[in-house]
Amino acid sequence: MKPKKVIASWSSGKDSTLTLLRLLESPAFDVVGLFTTYVGTEVPFQATPIAVVRAQARLTGLPLVEIPLPDVFPPNDVYQSLVVEAIRNSGLAVEAVAFGDMFCNGIETYRRSYIEPAGWQCVFPLLGEDSQLLAEEILQREIKTILTTVDTSQLSGEFCGKWFNHSLLARLPDEVDPCGEDGEFHTLVVHAPCFSGQLALEPLHIDNQGRFHHLRYRISVPDSQ
Repeated sequence: MKPKKVIASWSSGKDSTLTLLRLLESPAFDVVGLFTTYVGTEVPFQATPIAVVRAQARLTGLPLVEIPLPDVFPPNDVYQSLVVEAIRNSGLAVEAVAFGDMFCNGIETYRRSYIEPAGWQCVFPLLGEDSQLLAEEILQREIKTILTTVDTSQLSGEFCGKWFNHSLLARLPDEVDPCGEDGEFHTLVVHAPCFSGQLALEPLHIDNQGRFHHLRYRISVPDSQ
């Protein structure tokens, strides 16, 4: 059977990266690109500068469809139409759209409600899998990722700026999902098997003035990459 041409949602973190790796390894799919939504100059929640997302996309060798949003939580119909129109007008041959959601909490139904009417298959490579096993897979695959955002109503701000590794997983409180799937934390990937090189990250400071603590940093890509 001919593989379906799929575009993958890309937020700059570990879940998107694991999703991409799964898709690249699957004979059922041909990955034709990535897409990301952003507000102003950053991807919401991760607070990843759009310039960094572009650098990640270059390392994957895949085209990036950039979708600016008017605000972090636009009305559903506005968000859905912006995503659909951007993919449709991207110039990419798309037959399926993939997301890195893990929990069966209604998000699958929501995604399908606007992706399938556009004529595309909706794909969830990680949906319903055990978070602890997924966290272990992320480490086993040597996806190098750092916590760039922490919701301090769910997790201590001391975790912001820490590398996602076995030591960190062992220190997480029992009530915190190992992958941060309840929004406890968000990540930035600097290296992965699907990257042709590594982003060099220089931490600057932790922005801890509100509920959400953010790691502020400088990123560079060595010229050789």
